[in-house]
Parts: sequence; C-alpha cells; structure tokens
Amino acid sequence: MSREAKILNLLCVLAALAFVGLAVLNALLSYSFISTDNLFVTMVCLVMALMFAINPLLYLKDEGRLPIPFLKRSSKESPGNALKSQPTQPGGRALPPSPPMLDTKGREVPPDVKSMVNRMKEPQP
Repeated sequence: MSREAKILNLLCVLAALAFVGLAVLNALLSYSFISTDNLFVTMVCLVMALMFAINPLLYLKDEGRLPIPFLKRSSKESPGNALKSQPTQPGGRALPPSPPMLDTKGREVPPDVKSMVNRMKEPQP
C-alpha cells in the first residue's frame, strides 16, 4: 500500500471513530435520549461513521486481508482448484492456456462475452 493510501485510510478510521464517539457521548450526556432531536443526531453520527469506515474496509477486502465469513472462495483465489479445472485433451494431457481475448482497446473481454463468441464460433447443424 502506498504511503498516501495509508494516511487516507488512517484518517478515515480516525474520523469514523470520532463519529462513533460523538454518538456515544450524545447518548450518555443527553437528558432524554429518546427524543426526536437526540435520535436524529445519533443516527447522523452513526451514518457518517459508516461512510468513513467503508473505504478502509473495502480496501482491506480488495487486498484480501479482510476475511469474509460464509463466502466461498473462487477458483482464482485457491491455486489447488485452478489445476483441477483446466481443460484436458482426450489423452488426459492438459491443454496449454489460451491467450486472453482482448477488445479493441487492449482490455480483457468479460467471461459472458467470451462465452457468446465461443458459441458463435461453433458450427451450425
């Protein structure tokens, strides 16, 4: 992670903690917590805390450092499954990996587009 991203994520976490602290402080120091004004201030503080906390959490998820429970791992993430899912020739040997299909700008084509192109290449009966 670059230094700027570390600083920005740290600032976001500190701001989220500050807003949670404000919500707790509002709950502890208010005379009547269950009033429209106090509930509004508490909800605003909690929503702001969520808005600041979501960026560091999404960054950790993208980096693979944040485990998400009950989520199945894809074959890209586990190298053992990638070997099992390779296409094979009739003799049982694995086919060499084909080069990725690229669009006109040089980007890789999404899997749904690849499947449509492969269906168009098949001979018609």
